[in-house]
Amino acid sequence: MESKIGRIKCFDYEKGFGLISPDSGGEDLFVHFSSIRNQSNSSLLEIGQKVSYIEYKGQQGPQAEYVVII
Repeated sequence: MESKIGRIKCFDYEKGFGLISPDSGGEDLFVHFSSIRNQSNSSLLEIGQKVSYIEYKGQQGPQAEYVVII
């Protein structure tokens, strides 16, 4: 699988999930805090922060897994 680049669009710290906007355009991806690999506290995520991720089709649409803050 190919790693892609995007940015954090929004993140709800209380619920533990948010959205990533792909740099290549297209539909936003759902991201859960458990998918973030290089940080122990998801509350450190910032809007606009650059990330790499693997995209896959979830039950509700596109999702991001193996998210790494870059």
